[in-house]
Amino acid sequence: MDLVLELKNNASKLLLAIMESRHDSENAERILYNMRPKELVEVIKKAYMQGEVEFEDGENGEEGAASPRNVGHNIYILAHQLARHNKELQSMLKPGGQVDGDAALGFYAKHTAQIEIVRQDRTMEQIVFPVPSICEFLTKESKLRIYYTTERDEQGSKINDFFLRSEDLFNEMNWQKKLRAQPVLYWCARNMSFWSSISFNLAVLMNLLVAFFYPFRGVRGGTLEPHWSGLLWTAMLVSLAIVVALPKPHGVRALIASTILRLIFSVGLQPTLFLLGAFNVCNKIIFLMSFVGNCGTFTRGYRAMVLDVEFLYHLLYLLICAMGLFVHEFFYSLLLFDLVYREETLLNVIKSVTRNGRSIILTAVLALILVYLFSIVGYLFFKDDFILEVDRLPNDTALPDAGESLASEFLHSDVCRGETGENCSPTAPQEELPPAEETEQDQEHTCETLLMCIVTVLSHGLRSGGGVGDVLRKPSKEEPLFAARVIYDLLFFFMVIIIVLNLIFGVIIDTFADLRSEKQKKEEILKTTCFICGLERDKFDNKTVTFEEHIQEEHNMWHYLCFIVLVKVKDSTEYTGPESYVAEMIKERNLDWFPRMRAMSLVSSDSEGEQNELRNLQEKLESTMKLVTNLSGQLSELKDQVKEEVPATCTHARPSATHTQSNEQRISSARVKMLTFLSPG
Repeated sequence: MDLVLELKNNASKLLLAIMESRHDSENAERILYNMRPKELVEVIKKAYMQGEVEFEDGENGEEGAASPRNVGHNIYILAHQLARHNKELQSMLKPGGQVDGDAALGFYAKHTAQIEIVRQDRTMEQIVFPVPSICEFLTKESKLRIYYTTERDEQGSKINDFFLRSEDLFNEMNWQKKLRAQPVLYWCARNMSFWSSISFNLAVLMNLLVAFFYPFRGVRGGTLEPHWSGLLWTAMLVSLAIVVALPKPHGVRALIASTILRLIFSVGLQPTLFLLGAFNVCNKIIFLMSFVGNCGTFTRGYRAMVLDVEFLYHLLYLLICAMGLFVHEFFYSLLLFDLVYREETLLNVIKSVTRNGRSIILTAVLALILVYLFSIVGYLFFKDDFILEVDRLPNDTALPDAGESLASEFLHSDVCRGETGENCSPTAPQEELPPAEETEQDQEHTCETLLMCIVTVLSHGLRSGGGVGDVLRKPSKEEPLFAARVIYDLLFFFMVIIIVLNLIFGVIIDTFADLRSEKQKKEEILKTTCFICGLERDKFDNKTVTFEEHIQEEHNMWHYLCFIVLVKVKDSTEYTGPESYVAEMIKERNLDWFPRMRAMSLVSSDSEGEQNELRNLQEKLESTMKLVTNLSGQLSELKDQVKEEVPATCTHARPSATHTQSNEQRISSARVKMLTFLSPG
């Protein structure tokens, strides 16, 4: 049986080599003459069924060069190429057309791909090849990331960046294949987005509890009335039954909410928050395991791991979760910045500041220089006008103690966490601050030194809508420096508030608008432009192939990736002619084999139009030649008549002038007709 398979395998390879790089139908007709389409399809189905039986028996024949499925795959590729020249075979190869053997055709159709390449002579060729089994391990997350983040080069093509990422994608496929041997790590990696969603929802929930109930004096365990407690138990059991019977996201959320409320009123708010924090730490550890398992971070070495910004971000996230659990609850507030990382719109808001950061910083430096100059002028000429109203505390000695108590409360977990909810810290202040209505108003000079002038102009001048003049003393018109003070206030308002600050705002707003337009343009390009060749959608209007068919069948980006992987994993001695050519181009990092602004379907459509034009011209030429032949015959007859009449004129009398003239007119008219038909018009 092995010899028969080997013979079939060699025969299929020989026929594929005969069909290689041939676009005419001569060889295809010869093959189909000796092997009918129905027989060819039956051989494909039998090979698939034989391979399935061997797979069930535990024989590892799938990896062998002459395994039944590989032989059937080669014959299927041969039939796929022959189907271009035979409509009957083309219809028989479509899955779903016949119940018997539909699984075989569906399997081979799923694991077969085609691409178009450009040869050295700049001609295009279509290649049909088997998809390597390792390509099945490419994750959907990686596909989406490559599809949306691949950058265009100066020529507007994405091929260069896509080719550079192909090596990382190939390594990821190998890692994902190894990951299947570790079920726990694979299960964690498969649900990575789920763990991320849980972390974010827990962060929001814990911050809501901290914001509404800190310092946790109002809610303690066992304080709920019996009927409310029974209602909570009922809600939790009902939501649990709904989740078990019909697992939906809304039912899961209701179960989680009722369970958290039950915990709050059973054990207390602070223990519940501690449990949520501990669960968040465990969930983030699982997420890091899934992230490492999905990307294979450890396999790339410690240097690559340290330089991986995304891995460092998630590690910092885990550290903040631990600090919120063991140091203080206020650290949970930092977890809300994860929303910026998750939402592209908020990332654009941050980029609008950081993208043109140098321009913003230079403009801010200009503002500081102007503030410094205005501070010097104010110190020299308007020192007495820098009088501000302040609200003093009646007891100044209580202020340092209050600051120390707040710091100790933040750094020590036992502050304000007694059973009664009162201040239990040994460093807590012994006397409370007086109420706000007992404070008294006072005034003080804020420009005694140049440094205080700079601080006042910077703090109050930039924060006031009208500039520094809004917070200074209102001068009288009788004062000698009244005009100088007006000019001082107006100059600060126009130069700092109107010009400089609006320059900074303008840079930020323009950058945000550019980012938004770039995003819209990028989405438009993804929808209307082929990823591989760069042809736009309108090029396929009124053509035999639609744009969707072009990007799915002719220039599918993942088919090109599969072909690159095929060249990497296939034995070089088994290469076909096109595979050898592409392997050499990949080795040289030459991307000329990718089609740029070209497609075989468009070329064939254009050639069909040219053939129609040539056919019409040929028909016109044939009709013209017939007319020329008729006219030539008439001209020959006239010449013969003239020759017959010439001897008669020699023996008889001279013919009349009218008779000779009529013959000449007939000859000249025939020549004119002949020239008329031969003329281009």
